[in-house]
Amino acid sequence: MPSTRYTETRYGGGVTVMVGAERGTYPYANSVLVRGTAETLVIDPSLSLVGAAPPADVVLVSHAHEDHIAALGDYEAPVHVHVQDLAAVRSLATMVEGYGLPPEAAEHTTLMLRDRFHLQDRPEATGFEDGTVFDLGGRTVTVVHLPGHTAGHCGFLIEPDGFLFVADIDLTSFGPSYGDVGSSLTDFEASMRRCRDVDARWYGTAHQKGVIEGAAEFSERLDAFADVMTTRDETLLAFLSEPRTVDEIARRRLVYRPHVEGPHVMPVERRTAARHLDRLAGAGRVAAVEPGRFRAT
Repeated sequence: MPSTRYTETRYGGGVTVMVGAERGTYPYANSVLVRGTAETLVIDPSLSLVGAAPPADVVLVSHAHEDHIAALGDYEAPVHVHVQDLAAVRSLATMVEGYGLPPEAAEHTTLMLRDRFHLQDRPEATGFEDGTVFDLGGRTVTVVHLPGHTAGHCGFLIEPDGFLFVADIDLTSFGPSYGDVGSSLTDFEASMRRCRDVDARWYGTAHQKGVIEGAAEFSERLDAFADVMTTRDETLLAFLSEPRTVDEIARRRLVYRPHVEGPHVMPVERRTAARHLDRLAGAGRVAAVEPGRFRAT
């Protein structure tokens, strides 16, 4: 019996979005099935597919996070992911290292990922690069490298349907997430700009916002998503009216609301704070007043 159910919505001639439980809200996510005349491909087999995964000849992974690969164990088909996220798909231990957790939390997280997300090592997974094309017969899937969330985070352009899957550039009110060890704020900004340059009919996200139709609507929602970064800058600058350390900024929180708890919260807050400090310092809006303490200029 499947652990969770998903619903299917068709786009174009061969793209089916499998909407995860709770509209794809974490720990769930939306997956995509692409049918060609020769092969069928699945993108991001999520938790909702466990025990109910549709057949596929090829599996693509947008990035190495647990909510995007929970149903990998349902597939014996070849698994492909960007080369910069390949080690984390091949090895659960490497994936956990990328979260940058303290040792005791890392051990607990590893057990949780095995038990709740059914994760296991996939040492046979292989890497692709930006622009790699998977030809399914009458339908192609082209890799669009969109780093920032992770170093290897990718979208996929499906033609001739005109469907761009943008994964965790997900347009949610939470905003862009770049708190892993290998994340990058500046890369995330560049990836959002790149998305605007891809002409598509539909833009599919991995979480609650689902599928957006039309470049104009997508661009408007992307603006609101990107504005969360600006809000974090403004919050930080206001807090830096007097000198603060990174730990003080982390406790103030730029990312998570005060009620959110977990071993990941402070590591993510510290890395996010440091990345905003670096960017604001580069723009001359923040300066170190002494080692480890910063103030708005």
